[in-house]
Amino acid sequence: MTIGVPGLILIILILLIIFGPKKLPELGQALGQTLKEFKKSTNELTSDQDDQPKKTIDHQ
Repeated sequence: MTIGVPGLILIILILLIIFGPKKLPELGQALGQTLKEFKKSTNELTSDQDDQPKKTIDHQ
């Protein structure tokens, strides 16, 4: 399911009405920082899992 261009335009217009044009750059910057930190944390978690030795069970 995709939003499409008309959906994005509608969302942007609603955000402009609710927050006003002066607040949108601040909200965008905050969202960008949040996504950046989230991506950094997930990368750290996955790299930590890759660094740990894998436990294997020998069935005899």
